[in-house]
Amino acid sequence: MARILGPGDFIDMPWKNGGGVTRELYRLAGAEGGDAFDFRISMAKVGQSGPFSFYPGIDRVLMLVEGGGFRLNFADNDAVSLDRPFEPVFFTGEQAIQCDLLSAECLDFNVMTNRDWGRTEVDVHRLNVHQACRFEAEARVFLYLHGTEPRLILLEPGERYEFTASEPAIVVEIRVFTHQ
Repeated sequence: MARILGPGDFIDMPWKNGGGVTRELYRLAGAEGGDAFDFRISMAKVGQSGPFSFYPGIDRVLMLVEGGGFRLNFADNDAVSLDRPFEPVFFTGEQAIQCDLLSAECLDFNVMTNRDWGRTEVDVHRLNVHQACRFEAEARVFLYLHGTEPRLILLEPGERYEFTASEPAIVVEIRVFTHQ
């Protein structure tokens, strides 16, 4: 049966680089213990420009949720702007990245996966009022339902979840595939 997490289950914690606070929606601890993780879903308020935390061995998916957005400047001179909500950007955690706000504070959504442990695929579903969406998990699936009461639904292989939007809605589908 699907497990549903809400704001009372989420944990606030400081950024690794000390530059802000993250709301951790889900975390699967790594075998190394301590702060290590194999998989993590989080959101963060970004209130100032600065360097991204360094996460060797971690694959990341990042997207803007609310606000004016930001620009990621990579050490190899590539850059990408996240200025439209729920458009994912994929990159590795060992890259040196400078984040520059495009305007005022914004909120982001972040999926991080230890590549030695597994991989993730992320899709964004934009639903209209009364539109239904059905999810059937072949692998472990996480569904983030964005709204005033955000929810994270955890599906194990073989489980299903149906959702009908009572207002325009965003559902972020995260499929997790482990190497084991």
